[in-house]
Amino acid sequence: MITDNNVYIHPDSEFKRELKLGKNIAIDKGVYSTVNCKIGDYTHISPYVTIIGGEDGYFECKGFNNIMSGARLICGSDRFDGSGLFGCLIPKELKGKQIISPIIMEEFSNIGTNSIVMPGSRLRKGVLLSAGSLLMGDTEEWGVYKGNPAILVKKIDGSKIIKNAKKLKNNEM
Repeated sequence: MITDNNVYIHPDSEFKRELKLGKNIAIDKGVYSTVNCKIGDYTHISPYVTIIGGEDGYFECKGFNNIMSGARLICGSDRFDGSGLFGCLIPKELKGKQIISPIIMEEFSNIGTNSIVMPGSRLRKGVLLSAGSLLMGDTEEWGVYKGNPAILVKKIDGSKIIKNAKKLKNNEM
């Protein structure tokens, strides 16, 4: 089904919390989220992406983003530090410490196939996280990151990307 805002969400995707959507968005088969999400314009979330972290978790992508197949975005996790019991069915009074921190994707940032993004990570404007990488923390604008843990391997010039995005927005009806 495609809405008036050109939003497509595959019927085999599930969002368990609040979902705020821009326009021109495609969310493919098997996307699963347990957190509050805000998805900006011109975003594509490929098949079998998971965005987890429970009722206190939050994920936002600000627009012109891609999240490729099999990526795992972890907005909240148990600490496994001996501070209590762990697991989603444990009552709060018996539960151990958790790491709950939003994941933010600024405009033009992208997450590669089978990458993992940990709580509190921020993909700055134009960042590419290469396939199979593990991101823990902040990034630099227009950086390409890869590896486990992901490190900055190069910077790109985003001027043509920004120019084309402005042209696209100006041509919208």
